[in-house]
Amino acid sequence: MMQRALFRRSAPLLQQLERSMSTVTIPPPACMLRPLEAPLRYLFGPGPSNVPPRILAAGAKPIIGHMHSEMFEVMDDIKEGIRYAFQTQNNMTISMSGSGHAAMECAVFNTVEPGESVLVAINGIWGERVAEIAERSGAKVHRLVKAPGGYFSNKEIEQAMQKHKPVLFFLTHGESSAGLCHLVDGIGDICRKHNCLFLVDTVASLGAAPIFMDKQNIDILYTGSQKALNAPPGTAPISFNDRAWYHHKMFNRKTKPLSYLFDMTYLSNYWGCDGKPARIYHHTGPVSGFFALRESLAILAEKGLEESWRKHKEIAAYLYKGLEDMGLKLFIPDRDLRLPSVTTIAIPDGYDWREMLAYIMKHHQMEMTGGLGPSVGMVMRVGLMGYNCEKFNADKALHALQDALKNCKKSKA
Repeated sequence: MMQRALFRRSAPLLQQLERSMSTVTIPPPACMLRPLEAPLRYLFGPGPSNVPPRILAAGAKPIIGHMHSEMFEVMDDIKEGIRYAFQTQNNMTISMSGSGHAAMECAVFNTVEPGESVLVAINGIWGERVAEIAERSGAKVHRLVKAPGGYFSNKEIEQAMQKHKPVLFFLTHGESSAGLCHLVDGIGDICRKHNCLFLVDTVASLGAAPIFMDKQNIDILYTGSQKALNAPPGTAPISFNDRAWYHHKMFNRKTKPLSYLFDMTYLSNYWGCDGKPARIYHHTGPVSGFFALRESLAILAEKGLEESWRKHKEIAAYLYKGLEDMGLKLFIPDRDLRLPSVTTIAIPDGYDWREMLAYIMKHHQMEMTGGLGPSVGMVMRVGLMGYNCEKFNADKALHALQDALKNCKKSKA
């Protein structure tokens, strides 16, 4: 009898639940009832690059918990792989859950407090981005600006430091929007002389051009997974040296970093860098992304950094010759300042660069891109990095460009 009474009392609730479940008015979208399709394309732009089968297979391994001991082992492997790639022994070395922009924001948010002076070298889009991030952090941002592809002398940098007394100086090593690989020798020494942290972006250059974090006195270095490392987008290695972590105020800030997700006091524990016996939950890391990143770093270790640098330089030189034989002009005149992973071509006179790139995509299933930010309308960009860094791919790119020059309309002017 008690059960019948309970049923009578709950019946209206069940009826109400049934009514609420029958009030769906938006049907399942037709697009979601079709299978996913992804075209096979040659990614010969500035990134992402094509991912080799071995790394795709690593990313397809079964998911494990982000706090499992096996996951921590993978993360520890990643830290060692990053240290090798960066040529550093820094303890505070991790990978951000996000793109290169995540590492960029992490670097600024953790080292800059409101009202402090920051100096940013801008010769393309990435300096522009860092300047905006620093301004959003409340910093007083001072800009050293040159046209896309411009180069900063150490003397210019030191003069600006003497004037603005920044706590942080930013420079892009591989400015992919212009195709420039900036020298960094001596800049770290200047930063130490002026008690300033040296932050370097190697998203487009890591694995393709030499960088030595410890030897070159770089305090903070970051990169992305999707360029020469050949992993899918979504993870971003970053390293802080002891000078950034202990000797400056990252370890003892007056204010908390702007972002909770990017707060290194939490991330350092999640990655096992703070010396504490237990790792505490902070966020759910991209497990499959970390599998793929670990595999990409393993491939780099097997190949060897010096061989990777040599290969990128060799294929870039092969591409340069092919472009010049075709009558095209390289945007960066000084060969020693060209970024080996991303080659920039001055837009040929009389051609619409958008039409050329669209033709190449349509007829060759190949991605090349125009400029980005301040270099828009100035260059076309060809990227041959990591897995794509082969002569036969350079030949494919040259053939596609030759075909576009032949078949795209050229103005009479």
